[in-house]
Amino acid sequence: MKALLALEDGFVLEGRSFTGPCDSGGEVIFNTGMTGYQEILTDPSYAGQMVCMTWPLIGNTGINPEDMESGRAHAAALIVRECCKTPSNWRATRSLPDFLQEQGVPGIEGVDTRALTLHLRAHGAMRGMISTSVNDPQELVMRARSLPSMEGQNLVTRVMPDAPWRWTDAGPAPATLGADGSFAWTGGGPRLVAYDFGIKWNILRLLAEQGFDMLVVPPSFSASAVRASGAQAVFLSNGPGDPAVLADEIATVRALAAEYPVAGICLGHQLLGHALGGTTRKLKFGHHGCNHPVKDLKTGHVEISSQNHGFCVDIDGVNDVTATHVNLNDGTLEGFAHKGRPIITVQHHPEASPGPSDSRYFFARFRELVRESAHC
Repeated sequence: MKALLALEDGFVLEGRSFTGPCDSGGEVIFNTGMTGYQEILTDPSYAGQMVCMTWPLIGNTGINPEDMESGRAHAAALIVRECCKTPSNWRATRSLPDFLQEQGVPGIEGVDTRALTLHLRAHGAMRGMISTSVNDPQELVMRARSLPSMEGQNLVTRVMPDAPWRWTDAGPAPATLGADGSFAWTGGGPRLVAYDFGIKWNILRLLAEQGFDMLVVPPSFSASAVRASGAQAVFLSNGPGDPAVLADEIATVRALAAEYPVAGICLGHQLLGHALGGTTRKLKFGHHGCNHPVKDLKTGHVEISSQNHGFCVDIDGVNDVTATHVNLNDGTLEGFAHKGRPIITVQHHPEASPGPSDSRYFFARFRELVRESAHC
């Protein structure tokens, strides 16, 4: 089935839908990962984005329940050169087209993904539309221009939970708080409140490996609610959209950072940046892939990292924090720490999924920071 992809600047490509009739819009970005498409599709940080995979063949390992990073797909569409419809992997339980159809996510193939990627690199990520019903490219271009820009969008509301929950070996489970706001912590490790702005499940798996007893909460969970719960530390997750518009969340993070050991990844890193006096800005085409070099400024080691973000933090003029990691491709900030408080962050994804495990020490570093703090 013929499908058109139109960008807001008039760039148009033709492909074929492998998921049936579709009509979808969002910010078009590219990801340089050779695999990991299931984790990408189910990462809530991709909400509102149509993902072009630069690797030419996608889908050959199928879909399996173990590699989910949330309970559903969040990407607005998947754009590939060729989709493998008959997977060959012992872990696969269904094909990529079947999964996308179940999730209501459009998938198109036959697109010149190299041309699209080069165009986005030259001109930046931009709004786009995919349609199997609109044959007029200019009409589709105009529809792309009518979409909201990623800058200024609060997309956390699309992916956040409605109520607190807890992480178990079997996955998410409901959590109940007492009338006074207290939580019946069941583990023996540090009591951690993890804010879910669109959290990836592998983050929770790795925090659990470090022994944390976790309560996962929505962004509306106040600082006073954290105190009432009996928590000893706070974690801020990844998530989609523009961090600068999350004024209430930034105010909460500012209050928590004054009292607790705090770690942040991706959006959590950005919110801490704002809370401590920094700013964020939109990157031209973002960082999306599994092969980005990041330098740990303390050790001098270069890590190959997994990344997915369209904004970066600037801490110039913020005297209380120091840069800990830097991106070797473009020099942007990849992590910082507070000089006097137990606060650490990274912009990249130490939990990977997909990607390398070079940065996984971040979780052990946070556990040690919590252990050394006055709270434990």
